[in-house]
Amino acid sequence: MSEATTPLIPATILTGFLGAGKTTLLKRVLSEAHGQRIAVIENEFGEENIDNDILVADTEEQIIQMSNGCICCTIREDLRSTLSDLAAKRRRGDIAFDRVIIETTGVADPGPVAQTFFIDDEIAESYVLDAILTLVDAKHAQSQLDTRQEARRQVGFADQIFISKSELCDAADVDALAHRIKHMNPRAPQRKVHFGDVPLGDVLDLRGFNLNAKLDIDPDFLKAEDSSPAHGPDCGHDHVHGEHCAHGHDHGHHHHAHGDSCNHPHHHHHDDDVKSFVYRSDRAFNPAKLEDFLGAIVQVYGPKMLRYKGVLNMKGTDRKVIFQGVHQLMGSDLGPKWAPGEKRGSKMVFIGIELPREVLEQGLDGCLV
Repeated sequence: MSEATTPLIPATILTGFLGAGKTTLLKRVLSEAHGQRIAVIENEFGEENIDNDILVADTEEQIIQMSNGCICCTIREDLRSTLSDLAAKRRRGDIAFDRVIIETTGVADPGPVAQTFFIDDEIAESYVLDAILTLVDAKHAQSQLDTRQEARRQVGFADQIFISKSELCDAADVDALAHRIKHMNPRAPQRKVHFGDVPLGDVLDLRGFNLNAKLDIDPDFLKAEDSSPAHGPDCGHDHVHGEHCAHGHDHGHHHHAHGDSCNHPHHHHHDDDVKSFVYRSDRAFNPAKLEDFLGAIVQVYGPKMLRYKGVLNMKGTDRKVIFQGVHQLMGSDLGPKWAPGEKRGSKMVFIGIELPREVLEQGLDGCLV
């Protein structure tokens, strides 16, 4: 296969707080006979590092071949040079691997790691970022989310959330945690896992960053009630299991300042700084105005914008426009055509830290045709 047609190497970022089970999950990946050749990049030498159990810690070689065809690599310099080095060795035929999993440190913000795949041309020519996975320890998550912004950021960035150790907790507490996380990040599916025992199909090829793959982001969350106003109801995600919402849905949710307008008695006191909201409109966007506005917004609020994604109805094209971003980096792509008779509309979800919801809504309203 010539280099020009070599498919990009999928990369997965694994994040989560210490003790949430990242290492257990990675050990499983590195030792199980799953037939995939995976390069695992470890971001630190910590106490709970993989090498204690299955690697030889005192080797000089940074890359260690596993019996099942996987390789493990510890980062001693920066991530970019490690990725570049791995891709070069793969091209030369020195090592063989099909994909990469990067484990971030327990206190890391996954944003800069994700950005590496977009801003560095050399990396972007070799790799495609598949998804950010966040492991959440059910037993300690509430206090971690209360006290550590990194934990809240990790939830905000996630494309998929795994809740570990739920068997050690009361079912009501796990339910409250799931609700809290859903308010912070409605676009990431949640799944309970038992001590890092996750089917590889739930870890790989999720395509969280593929602009065209999952067009209807979280259809349940974005399902508007017929009576809802033009902007997404704050409780949109609770309409899936509407019994949790204590108030009626006939008043204008868009007046609420943020996503915890649902009156859950058991967790409404968590006023997290990482919040999400949905914007929707049936009117088409003016492309030039929207580009100017979003460009200005990411300049000002980019560091606080964790993930944002949308399917847009743009004037002048008969195709859906898909856009998404991480921090200041934003991309858009033409999706499939609007089907005959399909109701055209835009829906966007923003996840960030103390984002100025009214500023965003008014600005987006001003970009409509």
